Amino acid sequence: MQTAELYPLYLSCPNVQTDSRKLEEGDIFFALKGPSFNGNQFIQTALDAGAAYAVSDDNTLGANKRIILVPDVLQSLQDLAKYHRAQFDIPFIAITGSNGKTTTKELLHEVLSSTYKTYTTAGNFNNHIGIPLTLLKIRPGAEKAVIEMGANHLNEIASYCQIVKPTHGLITNCGKAHLEGFGSMEGVRKGKGELFDYLRMHNGTALVMWDYDYLRSMSKGITQVITYGTRDADITGESSQHRHLLEVNITIGAKKYTIRTQLAGEYNFPNVLAAVAIGKHFGIADEKIKNAIENYLPSNSRSQLIHKNSNTIILDAYNANPTSMKAAIENFAGMEGADKVLLLGGMMELGEESIAEHQFIADLIHQYKWKAVALVGGDFYKIKHPYYYFETALLAKKWLQGQNFTDTLLLVKGSRSMQMERVLD
Repeated sequence: MQTAELYPLYLSCPNVQTDSRKLEEGDIFFALKGPSFNGNQFIQTALDAGAAYAVSDDNTLGANKRIILVPDVLQSLQDLAKYHRAQFDIPFIAITGSNGKTTTKELLHEVLSSTYKTYTTAGNFNNHIGIPLTLLKIRPGAEKAVIEMGANHLNEIASYCQIVKPTHGLITNCGKAHLEGFGSMEGVRKGKGELFDYLRMHNGTALVMWDYDYLRSMSKGITQVITYGTRDADITGESSQHRHLLEVNITIGAKKYTIRTQLAGEYNFPNVLAAVAIGKHFGIADEKIKNAIENYLPSNSRSQLIHKNSNTIILDAYNANPTSMKAAIENFAGMEGADKVLLLGGMMELGEESIAEHQFIADLIHQYKWKAVALVGGDFYKIKHPYYYFETALLAKKWLQGQNFTDTLLLVKGSRSMQMERVLD
């Protein structure tokens, strides 16, 4: 079946599902395949659960008017999302970068939602499946859309741009993330820069952190640029911390006020400025921008500040790479408090650079005074360091429980696969 024929059937269904366990009555089920699963095996389950239709590429299935045959289910899902995107003439704001994508996406959504009907990526559904699913959730009446794009190799962002067709784009930063796939820092910038390449060719608008010279350079040739930073930008501000939470003083481009966020870590400063910049660009009142950012409460192990007994915990364990780990450690070292404990998990997808990058983090830790340091998993076991080492987060948890820390500040961070939040269970 062609996309134009499939589209009316999609419109008749309340939701698109790729997981038969999440189906509700009337949904359309796309039977995706992967290295360890085959959605075609669950088509009958989906139909029995009330799916109106199931999209399949298995020609051996018997004739059934509720089974829609296509050459490739994933391609069909992406083509359908692209077709649906073409029905909207509204701003689509794409966000990519090495660090801070999801927090920035959430902040932009909070600000835009204060005034406009805004759709955005749920959680971190930012890949070749999540992006189409996000687009297909957008309904008539939408006024803005914020789409997060993740990538770990070249040409990935470019492919997503062909589906999303962003009118606006923001690259949070380019750091040492996914070096295994990108090959080098040059590869990271080229890969993330595919978003700006698309905007340049399609007369789009870029939001640029003007303090980062490499982003200035990457944005050259884009005719419409909105800048933010600490100086020489459309929106400028200064950062500080109060009781371990980020505060941002706006100095230029908006009403001069202090935004008291609920985010731990001054590394979130550019993310907040980006939210202010997008709000001003779309004519949102200053007070609405301020209130939206201040009311945003981080979750899912991202820049969370947790008070437990007499201890204060910064939980930033959704992901980690050398750039974000360095920023978190340096920020933590500068916080008020005498007794500080680090619990850091290994960093993944660094390829040949992994050992050197883990050693760099250990050497960085050594520059500061800590009450205790525990390193967990990854390639931390292959390097030299004088700190506690545990193979898993659960073993680190047992150690932590035996320490009986009081009046202590703790930083918990690591790559997703390390599940460092489990040390707090």
